[in-house]
Amino acid sequence: MTDVFRIPAFRFPEHFLWGSATAAFQIEGDNIWSDLWYDEQELLKRDPSAEVSGTACNSYRMYREDIGLLQELGHRAYRFGIEWARIEPEEGVFCEEAAEHYVQQLALLKEKGIKTFVTLIHKTVPQWFRLKGGFDVLDNRRDFERYLHYILPKIARYVDFWNVLNEFNLWLSEDGMKRKQNCVLFHALGYHTIKQYSSAPVSSAHALVMYFAKRQFDPFDRAAANYFDVVDNEFFFHAVRTGELVLPHCDVLFDGDIKDSCDFWSINIYTRSMVDMRKASMKGDRFPFTKARTIRKEHFYLDEFYPETVYHSLMRLKDKPVYITENGYSCEDDRLRIVFLTEYLSALHTAIEEGVDVRGYLYWSLLDNFEWGSYLPKFGLVSVDRANAFLRTPKPSAYFYKEIIENNGYSPELLKKYLTEIPRIGEVPVIK
Repeated sequence: MTDVFRIPAFRFPEHFLWGSATAAFQIEGDNIWSDLWYDEQELLKRDPSAEVSGTACNSYRMYREDIGLLQELGHRAYRFGIEWARIEPEEGVFCEEAAEHYVQQLALLKEKGIKTFVTLIHKTVPQWFRLKGGFDVLDNRRDFERYLHYILPKIARYVDFWNVLNEFNLWLSEDGMKRKQNCVLFHALGYHTIKQYSSAPVSSAHALVMYFAKRQFDPFDRAAANYFDVVDNEFFFHAVRTGELVLPHCDVLFDGDIKDSCDFWSINIYTRSMVDMRKASMKGDRFPFTKARTIRKEHFYLDEFYPETVYHSLMRLKDKPVYITENGYSCEDDRLRIVFLTEYLSALHTAIEEGVDVRGYLYWSLLDNFEWGSYLPKFGLVSVDRANAFLRTPKPSAYFYKEIIENNGYSPELLKKYLTEIPRIGEVPVIK
């Protein structure tokens, strides 16, 4: 049992960068040229009641309001994506209007003094690119390179940090291993192409999952956890450090372009995953004494609470600067988000004290958005009333986070302004 009110005050290093993150497909809306939009239309043919992205948060049209929220809430950095599918809706055909849209968005962020983290590919790609095989076909790097040479000269002067790709590291199937190998090569191409236009630091956002052996001293569970860690985490860190790309089902690949192709570690971190060798899937169930439901309906999105994961995961990354480019909590009771921020930032601070060069933290997400299949998960600091002109309303956690930013740290007195008691995580009635 922990008591959040007993966490002592802590401060972050001078010039620590605070902000939030989003993904284009999840907030922009009407992304009709992307592969996931195509999938959604096919789904609707089979199930007209299916939940799809639709207009999402309408942020493509309302980005000025969103930038105003960033200012109001004191955010000094913002990670967002630009959609290749909008910019090159047909192979070799570029949309100047879409490119100019992102130029204007970036220019406004810079005018307001907000540092920009730009993600070039955040899961979605043009439908035409996927029909050519996407990342499964290494020759498709020529399409990616053509796109980069089109868009980079237009936006480079506005970008402070780059993410080439987002979270390509978690596939476990044999085909997935080959795709991961290809993605590392796409990443390296992106890194070196960006460097032709920009001196800003470059990385790709890595989903750093801590694999946890269910039976901590069992050799089988520990071996499986180590395997998952190698093929989902260490393969990328090792490749960037050495140029050697090692993955199961793939011959080893040595490529000098991969080596040192990250200027910082871009880390998306949420939770840990239990490994149980006694199950065919090797995926363990949460212990009954840790289970909690923080949204009203069963859902695969994250409502787990393991702040120590931040500390343990980051301790392996002492060789480069680290920016937390995603970290957040899905809950309907916003008080839990305040507890989450307190505990996870305390863990982050401890990692810094022990030598990890963490230089910034971007909360996921600025808005309650479309979480890859549902609007049910609530990660946002700001709610979005999609039935009422997409009205944005900051939650109490947004103002709690704002004060953390202003103070560059936390104190128990600050917590007591927003919480009078520890909120209870109980069984929430299921809505069917």
